[in-house]
Order: sequence, then C-alpha cells, then structure tokens
Amino acid sequence: KFAQTIPEIVDLIGSHPKYMGWFTSQKGRRHIVVCGHITYESVSHFLKDFLHEDREDVDVEVVFLHRTPPGLELEGLIKRHFTTVTFFQGSIMNTVDLQRVKVHEADACLVLANKYCPDPDAEDAANIMRVISMKNYCEESRIIIQLMQYHNKAYLLNIPSWDWKQGDDVICLAELKLGFIAQSCLAPGFSTMMANLFAMRSGEPSDDMQAWQNDYIQGTGCEMYTETLSPTFTGMTFSQASELCFVKLKLLLLAVEVRPDDGGDTKISINPRGSKIPANTVGFFIAQSAEEVKRAWYYCKACHEDVKNENQIKKCKCKNFIGGMMVHSVLKSQQIGQHITTDGKPVQPNGVAATKSGLQPPPTAVAKTGSPVKKSVSMKEESAPEIVPENPRAPIRQDPMRNGHPVIVQPASDFDFEKTEMKYDSTGMFHWTPARSIDDCILDRNQAAMTVLNGHVVVCLFAHSDSPLIGLRNLVMPLRASNFHFHELKHVVIVGAVDYIKREWKTLQNLPKISVLNGSPLSRADLRAVNVNLCDMCVILSAKVPSNDDPTLADKEAILASLNIKAMTFGDIITNIESMGDSKDALNNMGDTTVKRPGPIYGTNVPMITELVNDSNVQFLDQDDDDDPDTELYLTQPFACGTAFAVSVLDSLMSTTYFNQNALTLIRSLITGGATPELELILAEGAGLRGGYSTPETLGNRDRCRVGQISLTEGPLAKYGEGAKYIDLFVAALRQYGMLCIGLYRILFRDTSTSTDASSKRYVITNPPNDFNLLPSDQVFVLMQFDPGMEYRPGWGDGKTGDRIPRSSQGGGGQKKGDAS
Repeated sequence: KFAQTIPEIVDLIGSHPKYMGWFTSQKGRRHIVVCGHITYESVSHFLKDFLHEDREDVDVEVVFLHRTPPGLELEGLIKRHFTTVTFFQGSIMNTVDLQRVKVHEADACLVLANKYCPDPDAEDAANIMRVISMKNYCEESRIIIQLMQYHNKAYLLNIPSWDWKQGDDVICLAELKLGFIAQSCLAPGFSTMMANLFAMRSGEPSDDMQAWQNDYIQGTGCEMYTETLSPTFTGMTFSQASELCFVKLKLLLLAVEVRPDDGGDTKISINPRGSKIPANTVGFFIAQSAEEVKRAWYYCKACHEDVKNENQIKKCKCKNFIGGMMVHSVLKSQQIGQHITTDGKPVQPNGVAATKSGLQPPPTAVAKTGSPVKKSVSMKEESAPEIVPENPRAPIRQDPMRNGHPVIVQPASDFDFEKTEMKYDSTGMFHWTPARSIDDCILDRNQAAMTVLNGHVVVCLFAHSDSPLIGLRNLVMPLRASNFHFHELKHVVIVGAVDYIKREWKTLQNLPKISVLNGSPLSRADLRAVNVNLCDMCVILSAKVPSNDDPTLADKEAILASLNIKAMTFGDIITNIESMGDSKDALNNMGDTTVKRPGPIYGTNVPMITELVNDSNVQFLDQDDDDDPDTELYLTQPFACGTAFAVSVLDSLMSTTYFNQNALTLIRSLITGGATPELELILAEGAGLRGGYSTPETLGNRDRCRVGQISLTEGPLAKYGEGAKYIDLFVAALRQYGMLCIGLYRILFRDTSTSTDASSKRYVITNPPNDFNLLPSDQVFVLMQFDPGMEYRPGWGDGKTGDRIPRSSQGGGGQKKGDAS
C-alpha cells in the first residue's frame, strides 16, 4: 500500500507553486509593486514605457502581484525581462501577500485599471479597496492609481493616509481624456502633441518615410523632463531664461516650480510673466532625452558663453563652482540676462523688451507699461493688474460676426459685469452661472436651425439612458476657464439622448453657454440644425459599454458618425426651417439682413476629433490614408493630425508620474484649465461648482497661461511665414507678446489639388528644430498670456484691428473664422 502512495507523496512535496515565494530585495536597489489589471497587454505597454532607453538608468525592479498565475504570453514576457521583472501570485487584500512582495519597502505601488471594463464604477471601487488595503498595511506607501471615473476620485480623499504631498497620485482617465479633447477644441491637434510628450518614443526619422512623417516623428521623440536651473539663470525673467534655453541650449523651457514667499506648497507656473527666477529653481523642459536637459544645470555664463555647439556644454571646472553650486551675484545675473535676450534694450518688469519709442507694444502684448511688478511667479497673484495704457487707442471693434453669420450674443445684461455679483466659481478658476434646469437649455431641431450658431463646439454623444456616466463636466470645464473673457467662450451644443444627459446635468448646470439638442448624432438633419459645418470643433464620444463578444465593434457608432459628417455637403441645401420667412425674421432679430450663405463646403473640412476605445479601429477613420492595420496608433495619420484620440495613450502616464510627480501636475493644470486641490475638495462634496464673489485674489487667478493657436497667414507675425526660420518666430513671439511657441500645425498635402480635403488636413510638429523653415499656411501652438484688456461690449465703435494677432482659423477649408478676440 505504502509503495503505491510514494509517487503521490513525492509529487505533493515536490510541487512547490512557482509564483508563491518571497521577494528578496537587493541592497541599494529600489523596487515597485504593480497590481490591479495584470494582463499581457497591460504589462507589455507598461514595461515598454517604464524601461525605455531615453530615461536615465532605470535601476528599479518591477514586482507584479496578481491572484492568478500568468498565461503563456505573459510568462514569456516576464522571462525576457528576468533581470528587472518578477511575478508573484497572491492578493493585494491579503497582509501576508503584501509582506511577501515587501510593500513596506517598495518605492511606490502602482494600481492599473481595466480601461475596457463593462462597469467602470465597479472597477474603480475594486481598485480603491486595493489602495485601502495597502495604506492599512503601510501608511507611508506611495501609491499611484488609475481611476476610470472622475466622481470616484472623492473616495480616495476619504482614506486618512492618502496624501498627495507625499507623492500619492491619481490618474483619472475620464478627466484627462476629456481634458485633452477639450484643449483640442481650442487648438486642434493639441491632444496629439501632449500625448506624445509624456509617452517615451524614440522618434527616429528614416529615408523610406514621407517628409511629413519625418517631421512628425522627430517631434514624437520629445518628452517632458525636469532639471534644476543653473545659478546663471538666477535673477532672469522667465522669458529671458526661456529664450536662452531655446537659442543657446536647444531646450524648450515651459514652466518653473515656484515656492511662495509664505513657505506654502510649491506651485507650477506655466510661462509666467513678471517675477525673477530665484536660485535653485526647477524648470520643466521639452527635450529629446534626459541627457540633453542636463545642459540647463551645467550652463555657466563664464565658461559657455562662446560655445557654439550645445553638446559641448558639460560640467565645467569653473572657479565659481563651489561644491557643485556656482556662485553669482544676482545683479550680475540680471545684467547677463538682459544682454542675452534683449541686445541691451531696457527691459520692462515682465521681461518684454521696450520698443524704441518707449511706447507700449500692441494690445495683445503682455507688457502693459503701467502694470505693477509682481512679487511671485505663482498662478495666484496678490491683485488683478490695473491697466493704464499710456496712449489710449480707439477701442477695437469686435463684431459679433463669423463667416458672414451673426454669432449668438447673449442679451446685454450678460455683459453688465459690474452689476453681476457672481460670475466665477469660488476659486476664481472657472466661469460660473446660477444653476439652470436642463429644460431651459434643450433646443428642438427648428429652434436650433433658427439660432445662428457659429464658431461653437458640437458634441456628438452616443449613449443609452443607463450607460455609465463619462463625466461631461471634464469636457466643458476647460472650455469655461476664467482666463477667457466671457465673450470668448465657445458655445457648446450637445447632440444626443436627453435621458442620458439629464443624469450628467447636475455637474453641468452651473456652466454657461450650453445647449442640448435631443436627437441623434447620426441624423444629418440634426447635424445641419446645429450648423456642424460652421463649428470650431465637432467632438464624437460614446458612453456605451463595449460588448465582450467583439471588442473591435466598440467604436462602430463613433466611426459611422465620423464618416457620415465627412460625406455631407453644405451650402447648397436650405436648412430645415419651417419657412424661409421665419429664417429672415430670425436674422433680422440678430441685427443683420444681408447674410449670404457660404458656397458648398464638404464635410471633410469640418474640424473633428473622434474618441476611440480600440486603437486598431483608427484605420477605418480615414479612407484615403495608407496606414497599415498593424501601425502603432501614434504613427497613424488620424492621430498625427489630431483627429483621433484613444484612452490607451494615457497608459504611459503611470511611469511618467512615478519618475516625475510634477509632470502630472503640469499636464493636469494645462489640460483641465486650472483644477486645483481646493477645487477637487469642493467637487468631492457632490454639489457641483459653487459661485463666489470676486475678490482681488480670485480675480488674480485669471492671470494664468492658456493654450492657443495663431495663424501665420496674416497679422504682425505673418512676416515669419514668408520663409523665416522657427527660431526667428520663437524669439519674436516671446519678446513682443510673451507667447511661448511649442509646435506647428502644418497642412499635410500642399502639392496635391486632387483631394477634396487637401486644405483641411494638418499634422502636428512638436518643438521643431531651430532652423526649421516656416510656411505662410502654418499655424502655431502657443502658450499665451491672459490678456486683461477691456471686457467686450456689443456695439463698440469702429476701430482698426491694428496689430492684434489673428487666431488661426480652425474650420479648415481656408475659411477665416472670427477675429482675434
């Protein structure tokens, strides 16, 4: 009997589970624990980014903890990375398993979410439980979690030991995805540029690619890095430092970290104006690798001023270096800064060189000679600057017209700013209006057709009445940031099922200029009624849950809607109104009777951005591209042109946040239009935005940078479109207007007139080289200053537009949209 059981006993003793051991950390080597949604796809995406060669030596061991053992594909992947990756079977909810992977010693714990799950709220709840388990085991653990839904962020704030100051962070996919899309409504293509900036790509051009692909791919190699600025920069203004970095070091300085005078939390100031850079300031750069960014730390005026090749800027043995710190008198540094960037011209407090006559630059320029010297570079200023122009000009006429159509202008009472007590939320970061019921904002098709919509944003929304909420607030809030004047806000028209929008309305009711058309985004009559051909951007979103049977069909509605709009023609079909008489009356009421409809316009010229769930479906969006179905998303034409966006591009934010916590803060403040921890707490209450009475401090919050796009076709910068180099444009825009150029949006096929949509397709070039040749048709991505100028009043007198910079026309098809307002 015993002899028969020997093989069984041997089997039991010998079969020690493969992934049940204990993690042994090597001395001096950090490790991170990754849990949550662990599959071959999620792990391969994560490792590709985490272990990228452009990062400085990544000496971090990655430990995966998952309930089930890995499948064959995943096991193979782990074996290929055996020096840096280990896998353990176990549950993050079990204390013994947390001990096995040494969570208490881990440098950070990362929680991955399943972006394609049928129930996003359940997925978030499970991941928040994982965080609670880890924080319960070790309060000091640094945790970075991916969440699907914005409203679930509030539950993390309830965990007592959750502390973003200690490095805990949440990457909310809905907030960032819709924020990226919102910024694309203001500057088409911006979503692509930002997504490429925080993903690690090599960006190597090759001879067998088309010229446009090489321009684009070189830009995808740029990433965001941080580095401490060398003491040479101490005492310079931001624009002087940014110019020095660009011209001399071939680096693009976007922002600096500012420590307030009162010793509070540091803030990130993007392209700030005003104050001088203090010693040991951390700068945020766009560059090709971490190695390049070190030039900003090594740069020494004494040793490197005459160096022509930026690669020769290495650590110098200058006697000014004492223990790695160069000592300069701040005064000397200011003189250096002045000579570097202004050729010795006198510099005004905000670092913009004064013009020869000593008069102020044009109205959109940042310099206002009467503006006070600011004490700090922080987003929060002590008081709103008072503008006292030296030579008052005639007010510029800002006609409420676009493309020959009057724009919706609210009744004059809306513009009576002195009498309106609350027009911003309590933080001063967003425009606010008293809550309106959804019924007041619903249009039917005839009402929509009689409202002359123009320069607006159309949101095509596919959703069932019980679809999970996608958080439309995250799309609309960035478009309502307080650094726009009220008249600059784009009207948002949502086309979709009212039953669904009603469930989201609580979060939208306090945001101005929203209308809802109860209809279908696939109905051409509905699309014509909202003048989709005259919109500044048409956004196609789906809230429907992807079915498990065939995930590739998840995007069917979005693709159909996109192709449907492209197939439409406009201009020769009379809009669906009860009678033309009604239409005339409507236009009479708008104050213009001589409206001529523009000629036929093709739907291919409608600016559009389509959100995709599945990357591979990008091949169906553009029928005339020659993308191979296996092409990576970021290399496809629709993505390069900024007309497609997929949530998968946000994956790389996990690694970016681990290596550089401030990068996420910078991205979030650029993308959300200024969401702050204070605002997060208010929204966590669940009562929506609160209105607030304006104080000098909250009004000061308006003075922050924003994303914009300017045209080189006309205006004061047009001369740079005539064969100038990118460096000339960069320096001129920064000196004259305080604008920081970050890239170009260039027409794709200039040489072919056969394609009907040749004129409207553009692609993104991130941070082109200094000697890059510009074209008159180029549009420029800029980080522009808030123009505190006068508020808009209807019926201003006629005035020449003078030197105002024209914003780019976003409608494609060569039609000029609006004036510079």
